[in-house]
Amino acid sequence: MAPKPNPARPDTDPVHGQTVEKKPANPNPTPSSSSGPSARERLASLASHLLPGGNTEFDYVIVGGGTAGAVLANRLTEDRNVSVAVIEGGPTDVGNDMVLDLKRWLEMLGSDLDYDYPTVPQPRGNSFIRHSRARVLGGCSSHNTLISFRPFNEDLDDWANNYACPSWSASTVQPYGDRLKMNIVPVAPQQRNQVARDWVLASSRATGAPVLEDLNAHIVHRGGFQKAVGFFDIAYDPYSGQRSSASVTYLHPIMPHGPYKRHNLHLFLETWVNQLEYSPEDSSKITGVKVTTKHGLSKTLTARREVILCAGAIDTPRLLLHSGIGSRKDLEALGLPCKHDIPGVGENLTDHPESIVMWETRDTPPETVMSSDAGLFLRVLPSDAEPNPHPGPDLMFHIYQVPFADNTERVGYERPKHAICMTPNICRSQARGKVSLASANPKDKPLLDFKYFEDKDNYDERILIEGVKWARKIAEQSPFKEHLIKEVAPGPAIQSDKDIGEYARKVAHTVYHPAGTCRMGTPSQQHGGNGKDASVVVDEKDLRIAGLKGVRVCDASVLPTLPTINPMLTILMVAERAAELIRDDAWENGLRRTNYH
Repeated sequence: MAPKPNPARPDTDPVHGQTVEKKPANPNPTPSSSSGPSARERLASLASHLLPGGNTEFDYVIVGGGTAGAVLANRLTEDRNVSVAVIEGGPTDVGNDMVLDLKRWLEMLGSDLDYDYPTVPQPRGNSFIRHSRARVLGGCSSHNTLISFRPFNEDLDDWANNYACPSWSASTVQPYGDRLKMNIVPVAPQQRNQVARDWVLASSRATGAPVLEDLNAHIVHRGGFQKAVGFFDIAYDPYSGQRSSASVTYLHPIMPHGPYKRHNLHLFLETWVNQLEYSPEDSSKITGVKVTTKHGLSKTLTARREVILCAGAIDTPRLLLHSGIGSRKDLEALGLPCKHDIPGVGENLTDHPESIVMWETRDTPPETVMSSDAGLFLRVLPSDAEPNPHPGPDLMFHIYQVPFADNTERVGYERPKHAICMTPNICRSQARGKVSLASANPKDKPLLDFKYFEDKDNYDERILIEGVKWARKIAEQSPFKEHLIKEVAPGPAIQSDKDIGEYARKVAHTVYHPAGTCRMGTPSQQHGGNGKDASVVVDEKDLRIAGLKGVRVCDASVLPTLPTINPMLTILMVAERAAELIRDDAWENGLRRTNYH
């Protein structure tokens, strides 16, 4: 189903805040002169905290004010007669320069704006990986590097053809990318330092990959590529270096301090959802959520229509499990009652793992947008290679112009003062893990077991071995090699495939893309469908949890597989489509009213 005409298109109607036009590079960029909102505006933006005596009943309750939640909040509140509550565990990003200034993204890792989830021991991988999850309005779009790619057509068609998601083909989903509000542009020319420029040229020479000026435009017009190199497309303002996050573009204009504030949007910041609330008359119907504020106040928020879970691939399954929705065996082992036996909750955990190849350099490269401004895509195994036959790239590189050395230092390598790192990552990892509960206490962090490099045939490890080899070939090319002093890690002594693979696994890291833990598909007969896969959690037709009423999921957890590239735009597009599905359902049930702002 292609996007339908909107009676009051929010991307053109100034009442809803105009879409930010793509901004050309400013020849004389200067930092933003804005000092942020006034104290009064800050108080207004925080006034939606849950307070005694406040409204606790809404049409829609969105759990999570992150990447997907921001989109849904904006689109659903376009109808002024629909009330929407957004519950966000973190604070606002309004006026917070550490969040809004893209180049400061590294400062947020491990900060009080990071849930900082550890992984369980990984027998074949790095057991010290910390999975950063943003605790701030805008979610990971307020925390990540905002590298922005549309999904490849083959990724979406793979969902439709091989994962029982026929309504999520490329022809259906790609048009929703045209609705996105973010300002997505290639890294501005004046922010492309010479080291990165030389790396792009060296990568092209070493691999034969064409240099593309606009990688994302190539995907939009041609559906993808097999190999390419170039500067990334970033969702940012090239004048100021500020984020064009989901929060900035979808929420800020309609929040209390914004120019188009909507009184039917209710934000509950620094508020935690503990459990879903069931109807006393119908145990298969979700009617709201139980929440606790940072001040310890507990309340139940009621959804007259639906609860929409947008808490992400870790916290959405976590919430479901604490609400008695998941594997009966696992829940009862923790002393939790199982209200709905859906064994796929928390399963199918996937990621984009990466490794590190590091060189010492002569000095610190000039400042860039966010220290990782360019990338390379390659196909290193035959396109019919099992277990991942497909025509697209299977290896991606970031180049980091900082010492990305925590993991290498842990296994005995030096930390150079100045360094460049190439980080080969696995575009279509075959490893699948699980999110589970550590205990029955909702305050305890969940257990994250990605099962890194435990896939059959060692596919993931083979990709990284090839990645290290290609990184070394790139480093031999002039003029890029003139920037390098020596290879620090893995070092010239590591040459055999066995040794390279062991090194690559030991120092492996994450690109922070967990997904798949409430995957969509065709539900099994047990849950009211005719599908054959009992691991399906969400019905692909409408994103409702299989066998339940009054609750949907819309975040990275529903993805059957990760797209080949960074998934942020994919998640935004899923959310844009979800908003349309929800509004269409309301219309069919006689609930939708076309009284737009």
